[in-house]
Amino acid sequence: MLTAAFWALIGSGALVVGALLGFWLGVSRRTLGLIMGFGAGTLLSAVSFDLVFEAFKESEGLPIVIGLLAGAFAFWGGDILIERMQTGKGSTPESGDQDPEGEPGSGLQLALGATLDGVPESVAIGLTLLGGNPVSLAFVIAVFLSNVPEGMAASVELARTGYSKARILGIWGAVVVLCVVAAAVGYVALGDSPPSTIALIQSFAAGSILAMLAITMMPQAFSKGGRAVGIVTVVGFILAAGLSAH
Repeated sequence: MLTAAFWALIGSGALVVGALLGFWLGVSRRTLGLIMGFGAGTLLSAVSFDLVFEAFKESEGLPIVIGLLAGAFAFWGGDILIERMQTGKGSTPESGDQDPEGEPGSGLQLALGATLDGVPESVAIGLTLLGGNPVSLAFVIAVFLSNVPEGMAASVELARTGYSKARILGIWGAVVVLCVVAAAVGYVALGDSPPSTIALIQSFAAGSILAMLAITMMPQAFSKGGRAVGIVTVVGFILAAGLSAH
């Protein structure tokens, strides 16, 4: 259990690392967009190889579909709630013409996405250790690589909208605690779970990531970084996919 918690701490702790880098480096708008594009590429790799592909190994069919849709709707619903809290409007912007730079809830949306994918990912880390198996270092590294730019981007956006550094670090600290607890629970409580349950958890994380990428991260990355984002996204995907293949 402690081993599962430790590796989850390493993976999710990258959110705090990303936040600190965002505070210290003072990145420009374009650089932030490129970093977000790189992070999107690593997340797409995690969805493809570490979550959905592994879910298909556990259980084909309905559990994966249910998990993907549940994760997507969870982010979608949370995104609407954040937008209402931030703007007082009854709906979220539906037009892709609006500059995401002007959306006051964008940092919180990224933080929500990090939570919705981080907790199931941490559960998955705990599950890989069952039966005395060694941790999947490729998966932990992929999670770490994706969390650094995710934490940086969200922290910069939150600071831009008036959040203090202490409050931002408090948000990430709470997310890290949730992830560590989730990994321990995954190891202790889900060891005898049927393969369909494991596939459902993995698919939920994948669905929330995909929804977050489509709604928030990739539109913002392009808005800030321009066409070069397409290149760095592919680079991030290649790097993370290469780690997953070993």
